[in-house]
Amino acid sequence: MRVGLVIYGSLDTLSGGYLYDRKLVTHLRDAGDEVEIISLPWRNYAAHLGDNFSASLLRRLTGSGFDVLIQDELNHPSLFFLNQKLRKLVSYPIVSIVHHLRSSELRLAWQNKFYHLPERAYLRSVDSFVFNSQTTRGVIEDVLGESRPHVVAYPAGNRLNPQIDAAEIAARARADTPLKIAFLGSVIPRKNLHTLLDALALLEESWQLEVIGRLDVEPKYVKSLRQQIARLGLDEAVHFTGALNDEPLKAVLRESHLLALPSSYEGFGIAYLEGMSYGLPAIGGRDGAAHEIITHGVDGFLVDANDAKTLAAHLCELANDREKLVQMSFTARKRYLAHPTWDESAAKIRAFLRKRLKG
Repeated sequence: MRVGLVIYGSLDTLSGGYLYDRKLVTHLRDAGDEVEIISLPWRNYAAHLGDNFSASLLRRLTGSGFDVLIQDELNHPSLFFLNQKLRKLVSYPIVSIVHHLRSSELRLAWQNKFYHLPERAYLRSVDSFVFNSQTTRGVIEDVLGESRPHVVAYPAGNRLNPQIDAAEIAARARADTPLKIAFLGSVIPRKNLHTLLDALALLEESWQLEVIGRLDVEPKYVKSLRQQIARLGLDEAVHFTGALNDEPLKAVLRESHLLALPSSYEGFGIAYLEGMSYGLPAIGGRDGAAHEIITHGVDGFLVDANDAKTLAAHLCELANDREKLVQMSFTARKRYLAHPTWDESAAKIRAFLRKRLKG
């Protein structure tokens, strides 16, 4: 197959969505397919709307001889009107990878109503979908009022491929150390680090928090977090690592007891699985797709996004009951092992694309 993929910026961007796209591209190329990346520059939302009227972009998409065109739904502001013109000029199917809708994120209601309009127009402009979760599939079908050809291919957690056994997991949990918590994700409001900090401030037990993720996406938010940490007197217990390459990330996760990412919304939540690969129970937000990974009270906990008291209670329980931490850690590792790998999910997508070519 000759495949086009439309993204913003670089395929090497550090985020779960870009990791998903990157793993798919690698799999397609390894299978002998030719993949051309159509990279649109990162700009503000209004500037992206102008891409719909780009003659050069339209020429590129019509003249490249693709068998199938994949678009990351993140690019919807650049494509919602252009696709209507494109579909009249090409015979190849347009397939959208949907990680989560911008209008599903927590923000002022009027803002989400604004984002919803071009997003809905975009969803109507494509032929079929690759969804990262059943939750995302349900959201899109609610928006469209119908089901279109699709495949649900879960992201995986085996990127780091840790070699860790039950004995190491148990010894880590039972060690006489502070509760070691990992936060893994870009430091942005949706990931709800501020609520986690409020919860940790309520604990009498000793703990340590490693915040792993990009600090340059929302610098004003990061500044407010540093002020919150100082105000709560948590400076000695919170460490910002920034984004980490694989080896230092492996080291942090191997030494941690649990992963806490109480996001207001996740279209899936790769970080939960990557933590589980090291036997870390996961604390996630109740909204979004975290429930497709985390079984509450078994391999982690689900909390309301702004409920610091309940979050603190779960942290306190695991800090004090290390045998429960051991059992939840074992179950988290088993949950990871039962999940599809990146190759399995990418193969599922490739089979879907080939089926779409056949009609």
